[in-house]
Amino acid sequence: MDTSLLGFELGLSSIITILIIVLAFVVVKKGVIVVPQSRNYVIERFGKYTQTLSAGLHFIVPFLDNVAFKVSILERQLPEFNISVITRDNVEVQLEATVFFRIVDTAASVYRIADINQAIFTAATSIVRSAAGKLELDELQSSRESMNSEIATNLQEAAEIWGIEITRTEITDVIVDEQTKAAQRQQLNAERERRASIARAEGEKRSVELAADAKLYEAQKEADAIRVKAEADAYSIEIEAKANAEQTRLIAAAIADNGQPAINYEIMKRQVEAIGNMASANNSKTVVVPTDVTQTLGSLQVLLDSFSGDKK
Repeated sequence: MDTSLLGFELGLSSIITILIIVLAFVVVKKGVIVVPQSRNYVIERFGKYTQTLSAGLHFIVPFLDNVAFKVSILERQLPEFNISVITRDNVEVQLEATVFFRIVDTAASVYRIADINQAIFTAATSIVRSAAGKLELDELQSSRESMNSEIATNLQEAAEIWGIEITRTEITDVIVDEQTKAAQRQQLNAERERRASIARAEGEKRSVELAADAKLYEAQKEADAIRVKAEADAYSIEIEAKANAEQTRLIAAAIADNGQPAINYEIMKRQVEAIGNMASANNSKTVVVPTDVTQTLGSLQVLLDSFSGDKK
């Protein structure tokens, strides 16, 4: 065989081998796809959607299937935007808001909407205006959490067809003009004065209630004292009555035992006690004792001696 022909055949064989290797490499490169964790790949065949590849190693038909879209599935945030709204009490304010979202249906996000950010911005603007129009200015400033929840719910319903999940909406600021701020300050001062007036009135009311309670307590204590004194007087009268009854009983017994001398003795004794009371009075200067009284005193001694003798 000719040496030149042999060299030509060897060269041609080498070229074919190289071409086969290159073709195999291209086929492998076209048929094996590694999808990163943060992305989904949309596969088309002859321009038609066939499947969505999630993270990992995948095999497709070389030259027939191709990666049409590489979509990030990380959570995204719209740039903060201002929305002019009119509240229920006809106050125009600017709301500063933002929206957080992520793609959950990759095919819907690329085939149903051209510009996701603009679509969400448009829907969010309409929903925020509608939600803010239901509230007064004070409610708008104090009810951001409930308003954020309402906006997220309504926006999710609108974005679901695009394969998008609204994770969070935030009203970051409520911007009012200077005239509205001045009116708010006046209203705040009036509210503070009203609360101060109420506090003063409640304090005065409480003071009156405490004074009335003190008077009632004093009256109750005075009534208790009167009751205790009355009970003591009643007890004293009862004891005195019992003593008088006992004395009467003893006198009656003495009369029954000794007869007339005991009666005369009791009469004379009471006369002497009466004279003693007259003499001990503060306005008594001089006491004139009649002769019959002195005789009575003498007779009392005689009766006393007689009474004592009878007992012996």
